[in-house]
Amino acid sequence: MWSQVRKLQKNRTVKYGIPMLLLVVGGSFGLREFTQIRYDAQKIKKKLDPALEARVNNKKQSAILQEEYEKLKDLDLDGWKNIRGPRPWEDSKEQQQAQLNKDT
Repeated sequence: MWSQVRKLQKNRTVKYGIPMLLLVVGGSFGLREFTQIRYDAQKIKKKLDPALEARVNNKKQSAILQEEYEKLKDLDLDGWKNIRGPRPWEDSKEQQQAQLNKDT
């Protein structure tokens, strides 16, 4: 009996193959559990009462839209000027000075 155990201990498949196989299969199951925990936590974080979520989003969106409308209403959108930006080979400071000199 002990001779058979010694033969198995010297066998390369038993010595290296079985531990590798256990590591790969066990790792797969472990990773599945950890990723499931991650996705469950994300679901809990996003979970809101549907009625409350609808109220919150509509009010929030309308308030943001009203604020943006008020900002744009005060702007003069017809009095703009197209200003060319500097090219990569041009010096940006010289280009800015040239634009300022054109305006005055």
